[in-house]
Amino acid sequence: MQADNTIPINGAMEALAFTLGNEEYGIDILKVQEIRGYDTVTKIANAPKFIKGVVNLRGIIVPIIDMRICFNFGNPTYDQFTVVIVLNIAGRVMGMVVDSVSDVTIVSPEQIKPAPEMDTTFNNDYLIGLGTLDERMLILVDIDKLMSSAEIGLIEQ
Repeated sequence: MQADNTIPINGAMEALAFTLGNEEYGIDILKVQEIRGYDTVTKIANAPKFIKGVVNLRGIIVPIIDMRICFNFGNPTYDQFTVVIVLNIAGRVMGMVVDSVSDVTIVSPEQIKPAPEMDTTFNNDYLIGLGTLDERMLILVDIDKLMSSAEIGLIEQ
């Protein structure tokens, strides 16, 4: 497990679980502002493909990132289960499109295993580890590092 400031003092992590394709991911619940259904966005010319556009959220213009495009999960479909997780990271508000949200779960330090080293499109620097919960496995993502990465670049490092 990496040393990370998103994990509370007692070592447990309260994670919002969501799905992308057939995989289940988890992010620190403290970074989540709200969960909304997917609405039409205003497209921005010349924006990267994974940035779907922007929405006006109570007077704040919020960029909407489709994580399925970001992680190369093929052509995303938008249905009644598609949701936007509104994040508040480093004082910036942004939306993250995912296939669905399942629950909030507590992941103890004993349940977090280090991510294996492998050559993938997903940089392991963004992984906190793999949360093993009975028959479930959550890919725990450090959302701050991901959103400030060179690939996405929405938050300054």
